[in-house]
Amino acid sequence: MEIKQMQDLLKATDKRRNKFNHQFQRSLRYYKNENDITNRNNGESKLNEHGKDDILRSADNRVSHNFHELLVDQEAGYLTTVPPDIDIEDDNLNTKITDALGDEFKLRLNQLVVDAANAGVGWLHYWIDGDGQFRYGIVSPNQVTPIYSSDLNRKLIAVRRTYRQLNPDNGKYFNIHEYWTDKDCTVFKSELPNYSDLELCENWFSIYDVSSGDETGTSSVLKHGLGKIPFIPFSKNKYELPDLKKYKGLIDVYDNVYNGFVNDVDDIQQVILILTNYGGESLKEFKETLKEAHAIKVDSVGGTDKSGVDKLTIDIPVEARNTLLQSTKSDIFTYGEGIDPADFKNDSNASGTAIKMLYSTLELKAGTTESYFTDSLNTLIRAIMNWLHIGDADSRPINQTWHRNQVQNDLEKAQTVSQVAQYSSDEAVAKANPIVDDWQQELKDRQDDIVKRDGYDDPNALDNIEPDDDQQHKEDDNNK
Repeated sequence: MEIKQMQDLLKATDKRRNKFNHQFQRSLRYYKNENDITNRNNGESKLNEHGKDDILRSADNRVSHNFHELLVDQEAGYLTTVPPDIDIEDDNLNTKITDALGDEFKLRLNQLVVDAANAGVGWLHYWIDGDGQFRYGIVSPNQVTPIYSSDLNRKLIAVRRTYRQLNPDNGKYFNIHEYWTDKDCTVFKSELPNYSDLELCENWFSIYDVSSGDETGTSSVLKHGLGKIPFIPFSKNKYELPDLKKYKGLIDVYDNVYNGFVNDVDDIQQVILILTNYGGESLKEFKETLKEAHAIKVDSVGGTDKSGVDKLTIDIPVEARNTLLQSTKSDIFTYGEGIDPADFKNDSNASGTAIKMLYSTLELKAGTTESYFTDSLNTLIRAIMNWLHIGDADSRPINQTWHRNQVQNDLEKAQTVSQVAQYSSDEAVAKANPIVDDWQQELKDRQDDIVKRDGYDDPNALDNIEPDDDQQHKEDDNNK
């Protein structure tokens, strides 16, 4: 791409990029517990008993509540604590894909859920490193501006990635602009906001001689040879809207009411005395007399005279505020499709059905996220298969089994498994067993136990057991 073309593209996408980044940064602030209530304190929650120049209302406490992080992390933990199982119906290929995804697959999937909740979409970038290994990483959503086709397929045709980088020579920051297509990546840099100083990064990529492996020069263009744009969007919902939009106003209401309550508690400790026809000479004398004699002298002319001392205090509508706080908190978890942790404290011995009801809204949100993430994860897996040179990588069926991490009544579940065990397959029992983490390993261990118990020399001898005998072994185990 030429410099003039890139300048036009940057200007054309700036408005959309700035709007998107504004929403993302706002969500990120709330995720870090820097709600709007703390704007005067640079995002920090602070108590300030004398923050305002008002005799009656001097307190200006500003404490934010981190509901947004709780709701986002609830879904991320519920959906990704146990990573989804990937099955290509080929054990050897399954192992290779698992190795390519690596040990950090679960953490990266968790980060994608968090990014998607805060930005509406998370982004994953993959590449082939210098050793020929498949690599992938999470790119911050505020760096990526996708360019889609205008047809119904909404195909990703290019990606603009913009981020800041420090120049070690002068200590100043400049902007890097990467333009990715399905064939190459071109890198530009600029410092001015109008891109008038935009130029190619001529020394960004190293060029190597294929035969010798020696570096022969540098270039601003990388021919990645992946056949597709190596960026995968993980959308949160149809319109790629951040979760905060659903309940930000409710969090702000809760913060305002709560801090108003705290301010009143501080302010009520200040009692202002109103003196009528005070008989002393000065307020200093009044304070000393009140401290020593616990009494004061006032002048009265009799009749309708109202001489005396009155108190000016602040009344707090405690019941009304408590009701409003509770109602607002309930709405936050309802519209945020999460679970109030207090619900578990109120019923620690809830049945399996009751627990499922508590998780109903969270399951609805997680199910939607899973639907969008499944397609994106398929794209990543197909990229891995292409790297492995699998001929039918783009058409081979991929099965994903997602799991949920939730509180459960283990005793009730174990009793259910026990009742249906003799009518179910060993695999079904192992999968449903609440004390089993790896059902496949459980089946292997169970087979080993039967071999040891019955004295079989060959570990594969169970494969030759007649069905009736195998069923009898199962019933004997259940009776034990």
